Parts: sequence; C-alpha cells; structure tokens
Amino acid sequence: MSQTELFRVLLALALLLFAAHAVGRLFARFRQPPVIGEILGGLLLGPTVLGQVLPGTEDWLFPGEGPVASGIALVQQLGMLLLMFTAGAEMRRVFSRHDGRSVAVIALAGMAVPFAIGLLAVKAVDTEDLLGPAGDVSALTLVVACAIAVTSIPVISRIMLDLGIIRTRFARVVLSIAVVEDIILNVVLSVALGMVAGGGEGGFGLAHVLGIESANASAAYHSVASVAFFGLMTLGAMAVRRRSRGRAGAAARPSASVAVRMAVLLAVSASCVFLGVAPMFGAFVVGLLSGLTGGRGAGGHDDPLGQLRGFATGFFIPVYFATVGLKLDLVHSFDLWFTLGFILVACLAKATSAYAGARFSDKPPSESLDLAIALNARGGPGIVLATVSFDAGIVNASLFTTLVLTAIVTSQMAGWWLERAVARGSFDTDAAFVPRRQDTPDTKAPPVDARTG
Repeated sequence: MSQTELFRVLLALALLLFAAHAVGRLFARFRQPPVIGEILGGLLLGPTVLGQVLPGTEDWLFPGEGPVASGIALVQQLGMLLLMFTAGAEMRRVFSRHDGRSVAVIALAGMAVPFAIGLLAVKAVDTEDLLGPAGDVSALTLVVACAIAVTSIPVISRIMLDLGIIRTRFARVVLSIAVVEDIILNVVLSVALGMVAGGGEGGFGLAHVLGIESANASAAYHSVASVAFFGLMTLGAMAVRRRSRGRAGAAARPSASVAVRMAVLLAVSASCVFLGVAPMFGAFVVGLLSGLTGGRGAGGHDDPLGQLRGFATGFFIPVYFATVGLKLDLVHSFDLWFTLGFILVACLAKATSAYAGARFSDKPPSESLDLAIALNARGGPGIVLATVSFDAGIVNASLFTTLVLTAIVTSQMAGWWLERAVARGSFDTDAAFVPRRQDTPDTKAPPVDARTG
C-alpha cells in the first residue's frame, strides 16, 4: 500500500468514526438508539448525501475497489465480528428455569410462523427485482425469512435498561427468547451464505475438499457444519469452565485475558470461513460462551470482557455501522412502496405470532402485547443480516436498503411502545427477579451499549 493509499484509508476511517460518534451522541441525547445515528452518520458520507453534492470527493474517499476499499472493508469485518461477540457476551445470566415453558412456546411461535411466512412471501413476488449478483433464489428465500423472524438482542436490552425495567421478569423472558431465536437463525443464515459460496470461492474450504458442489448437498453440509460447530464450541466452553473452577486461585492478567479472547475470536472466525460457517455466527457463539464462562469480576475495571467491549464500541463497531450507512443509496436504490409493504408484513407476522405464543403460554393480554412489540425489534442482528447477505451477493441494493430500514423502524417502534407501557405502569416492580449469587452490587452485569446492535 502506497503512502497516498494509506493516507486515504486513515482519512476515510477518521471521517467515518467522527460522523458515527457525532450523530450517535446526538441521537442518544434525545433518548434514541445511538446505532441509528451511527448509520445516519455514514449515510451523510455516502452516495445519498455527499455523493449527490460532491460525487468526485465521495468516490475518492470511499472507492468501490482497490487497496483503500480493502482497508475499509477489513475494519468493517472486524467491527461486525466484535459486534456479534459483544452481543453474545451480554447474554450471561439471562436464562431461568422458571421461564422455560414461556420462553420455549413464545420462541417457537415467534420464530417458526414468521419464518414460514417469509418463505411463502418470496414466492409471491418477482425475485428478479430482489436478487443480488449470486443469483441464488433459495439463499434469497432464507435471508428474507430470517429478516422477518429475527429479534434484536442488544437494542431491546438498551431500551429496557434506559426505561429501568432491565431487571424485571419481562426483560428476562424477552432476552431469553431472543437468544434462542438468534442462535437458530444464525445457523440458517450460515446455510444461505454457504449455498452461494458453493464449494468455496476460488476452490477454498472444507466443502471444496470434500467435493461438495450440488445445491442440496451444500445446504445439507452447511446445516450439519453449523450445528456441529455450535456443539463443539459448547463442549469446549464446558471444559474451560471446569478447568477454571479447579484453578480458582489463579488470576490471569486482564491484558492477557483480552489478548487471549481476541486471539480466540479471530482464530474461531477464521476456522468458520474454512468450514463454510458464517464468521458472524462463530463470533456470536464465542461471545456467548465467553460470557457464560466469565469470572466473578465481570463489570469491574479489571474485567477483560468490559475492556474488550470498550475497545470495540469505541472504534470498530461505530465504524461498522457507519459503513452500513455508507452503502445505503436512498436516491437510486430505495423503493418506498415495497419497503412499506415489507415492514408491514414483517411486523404483522412477527408481532402476531409472538402475541399468540404468549397467550398460549398463559400470559395476560397486556403483557402478551408488550412481548410482541418488544420481540418485533430487529436492530443490530437485522442490520448484520442485511450487510452480510448484500456483501455475499444474495440480495441487491434495493432489498438491502429495505432490510436496513426495517431494522431501524421496528427498533424505534419497540422503544416508543415500551416507554409508554412503563408510563402506564405495565411493569410491576414485584415482578423483578432476584439476581443470581454472582450478581452482587459490585459484580452485576454492565449496562448494554446500544452500539452493540
């Protein structure tokens, strides 16, 4: 990379970071999710705004190919991996056996029904207007179904934290359902990405080594690979947890722990690429298992997860969301009526099925409605799904724009609804659950940062 190209990469990253933080803080001041402001910051630097005013400058700062584009893309990929890692790490201590039946029923209804509706919806439209360069209708169908069924973990967490209901049973149920749904939908997304990769781009990957080429064989392989990967990672985490309990007196240096976690994250993500599993799924699983095996000092100044989270949310994750806005072209790739129709179908499918699941699990109507609206928020996971499917060539620019806007609109709707539910006194403080033994005042989980999704 020449000095000129290095200058352009550094300048582009500085502008993206400044725009993301500036607009994100503005949104936070008005009690809106900062992630939306970070996307808007990138939007201002992309073809929607800067490209219309100074097209030459926008193309020079953010070219579509070459070393400069590769440098920005690398930071974007790292931001996505750290986003999914921190989202998974936030999920420690959310499950409870008392909520098992409710979580299972609502997760099944709130995921299976919208997913099925998404599969049917693709057949009702002209896929030629939605397909990306990969030209794979099956992969497109899976992505659309996931987009309708997905629930955001971190955004809804931050909304409930700001409203003071994060420690209620309602919040625990919502987060438990979201974790179950996101694990399953990440497996499905891995299958979709594997299908468009075929045997691996340039003859790379285990699928290529095994000679897997047909679409059906590829789908079966990536399904098995994703489930097997999750199972092996879980077994590994259990072994690490048992070993760390046996050495409770030995405390690792925080800096070393951060380095080890980062090395594991990168190594596992690289192995996912070889296996044909979506790296974002690998990062989420590493974060989830890392949170479950974290030490008692979680949340303190010496907490490795807290240090890594601060490192990620200070630079990589804001830049990632800014690059999402950078890719949005609301001038040439925005279909208003299709976007409105998609948002309507997605909201009706998700909210109605979640409400039915809540009522079936004996929740009262008011709480069922609150659960339905909360689980309808797509936030960061919806944006990540849109980004990776667009980069893989599964969806075109128009559908990418629709998926991102759907994630933003549904997250705003959830925040607006829950704020008014709190004002109505819908959440009884007597329903607050008792923190587990490790959740003492000095060690309780740190606040969830909205920039993690």
